[in-house]
Amino acid sequence: MGVMRFAVYPEGLLDAEADLPRAYISGFDGRVFASRFEVAGDVVDFRRVTADSGKLQVPYPVEGFGKPVVSTASLREHKDPYILSLELARGKICQVRNQLATWEGLGMQIPDEFRTVHKEAHHLFAQATAAKPDVAEVTRLADQAIAKAFVAIEQLANAYVRQRLSVRFQRSPTLPVSFGCSINCVDTPYKQREPFLETFNAAAIPIEWKQIEPVEGEYNWDSCDELVAWCMENRLLMRGGPLLDLSPKGLPDWLNQWGHDYFNLQSFLCDFVETAISRYAGKVRMWEVSSRVNTGGSFNLNEEERLTLVARTLEVARESDEEGQLMIRIEDPWGSYLSAGEHRLSPIQFVDALLRCGVGLSGINLEFSVGYDIKGSAPRDLLDISRLLDQWGMLEVPLNVTLAFPSCSGADPNASDEVPIAENCWRSPWSEQAQSDWIDSVFPLLMAKQSVAGIYWSHLTDASRHVFPNAGLIDSNGSPKPAFQSILDQRTGKWLK
Repeated sequence: MGVMRFAVYPEGLLDAEADLPRAYISGFDGRVFASRFEVAGDVVDFRRVTADSGKLQVPYPVEGFGKPVVSTASLREHKDPYILSLELARGKICQVRNQLATWEGLGMQIPDEFRTVHKEAHHLFAQATAAKPDVAEVTRLADQAIAKAFVAIEQLANAYVRQRLSVRFQRSPTLPVSFGCSINCVDTPYKQREPFLETFNAAAIPIEWKQIEPVEGEYNWDSCDELVAWCMENRLLMRGGPLLDLSPKGLPDWLNQWGHDYFNLQSFLCDFVETAISRYAGKVRMWEVSSRVNTGGSFNLNEEERLTLVARTLEVARESDEEGQLMIRIEDPWGSYLSAGEHRLSPIQFVDALLRCGVGLSGINLEFSVGYDIKGSAPRDLLDISRLLDQWGMLEVPLNVTLAFPSCSGADPNASDEVPIAENCWRSPWSEQAQSDWIDSVFPLLMAKQSVAGIYWSHLTDASRHVFPNAGLIDSNGSPKPAFQSILDQRTGKWLK
């Protein structure tokens, strides 16, 4: 068994319930190792079956940036514990240098202010290295180096975004990107018609099996019919689904009696996919056939069964609508859930297997839900997000990205009780302004990526049923949040003004 050991200063800096369960070790190729952690005083051990070198990725407090996930460089196992802060500083500075070399090689103009801050980060890291074995002093200097590296990342990433968007807007005044939002309430689009149409050119219609057929054989299409008609009237690009939610409790309750019968279960799922798509064929052009296919949870289906099931439902969807665009949603595209050892395929491997099957998959929807303990993830810096999108872009299929971020930490009676809001890990407390700021940070990068064909918000209003608490663009009283305006600003080229 392999063991990686890290000295954490001060003791208890990383919460054993909130932070360490999100930590994981990945290989040089990005695969995540199954691992478990043990805490003994100020030393944290990560135990794995393999003894290969790897990178520890862990939520870590960074001054001015909250508690984002930070990665070490690739480390070999060592009998003495590594000083965590020092290795995180080394890893982040190396990441910045590598990305700098890549973008500079492509002709990007590097701002002078970045070079100044980047040099300061190197200097602080050198001082931290020279301060060993004084762990307290090493940590103090290394933490400063990490903070400087994060400032440098923002400067570098923002320069990249500005230059990429400038080129894209010069080619066309409107980007070939769909900006959408899931409409989770029939009344809201009518009340917010003008701001919605000004902000979005697409809409996600929640055609969800669990809501449409809560009782076997009894369908209720009324709300979906009305939303489809409203979108057609206003000439919005529509994406229907997810038709099937393969997460725990994501399928109709009456289906539980068939959970042990895989072949009958597959038949039921395929029948609903065919029924839903046939009903709206020619009206809805994009279909999100299934969601959370990589993590699963429904009826304890194993990975092979899920893969087969998703492939079969895609085949049925293609037979039902030969011209439609078919996609699936990927939860946690980073693959951090693999550390629990319950899955074998990484998210990209899962999708690649479907593409190789030739079942008609024409797009991927990546779910970025920051600030939630379940179905969510800790914040990532812009370079991490950029690298992830580039990796998924290598599959050469269009990407959609669905975003969620809480606007407060209070109770949300209309949200799923299975998705609690995490302790604050953003640079400021959960608030409407923080939600708006996060959009201003992430949206431009998504727009700058050629592989991203659609950017969607998780749901429109908090006043109706939804998954992610307090993530709507309209609060439960019907008032738009600042995030609504932020999306409009980004779509209309705020970054170029």
